[in-house]
Amino acid sequence: MTPFWSSQLVLALVLNAVVQGIQIGAYAARLAGVKSGRIATSISLFNLFVTASRLANLVYAPMLGTISDRAARSVRIPGLADAALHQLDWQIRSIVFAGTIGTALGAALLPAFLYLFLRGIAAFERLGSVPRAILRLADPRVMLAILRSVRLPPLRAFAQFRISDVPTNLLVANVAVTGIYAIGVVAAIYASVIDRADARTAVLLSGIINGIATVAFTLIVDPTSAYITDQAVKGERTLGEVKSMVFYLALTAIVGTLLSQLILYPAAVVIAFVAHLVNQLR
Repeated sequence: MTPFWSSQLVLALVLNAVVQGIQIGAYAARLAGVKSGRIATSISLFNLFVTASRLANLVYAPMLGTISDRAARSVRIPGLADAALHQLDWQIRSIVFAGTIGTALGAALLPAFLYLFLRGIAAFERLGSVPRAILRLADPRVMLAILRSVRLPPLRAFAQFRISDVPTNLLVANVAVTGIYAIGVVAAIYASVIDRADARTAVLLSGIINGIATVAFTLIVDPTSAYITDQAVKGERTLGEVKSMVFYLALTAIVGTLLSQLILYPAAVVIAFVAHLVNQLR
């Protein structure tokens, strides 16, 4: 059986942490829109960050493929099947947990992301081009200013965030969407080893799972958070309420990635079952 640690596993851990951290950082765009009064521009930058993070998911997918291929080869060896599946289970769970750490780091760095979005909005207004604005942010002086904005808020600052300011259905939906999205790819990879006969079908089902999570985000989480942001711009809500929304969206995202550990194996079994049914169709 192959060793637990490999360069592909380490790279997958790092990439997933970065991807999840960027997704959380994108929440700061809502707050930046209220503070700057440039809602449309902030939404554009928000979509840019979210799209970039989801495309980055495709970067670490080949790493998962390598890990699952090695596990599948070990499963074929008599007497090693259970041990190989057990090792793969822990490898995949470590990748998911790395995403939780990335989510937590992204939440802690929200002030830096807010500063980054405000600078990005200002640069876009001056230059009139998103690519040029992004290149402007790469200026060493700007990067130094962003790094200086990185600071952990004092514990007393959390008292200002009131959960009553945020709709309950928004938080519940964010937990569900985050939990599903956190395991969409890895559960399909897991399923491909559980049912090797339908492995390719199982892997391709990951797109459907992530698609469902994306649709749910687009229908429930994104419009509601955008509506709250618009209300703040019109003076119907306070800046503090938007801060509470961003804080609890980040917090529920962390909860969602933690709960995804509970549904990882059942999701893999369901994907393997669906893949088998699809292959039985004539």
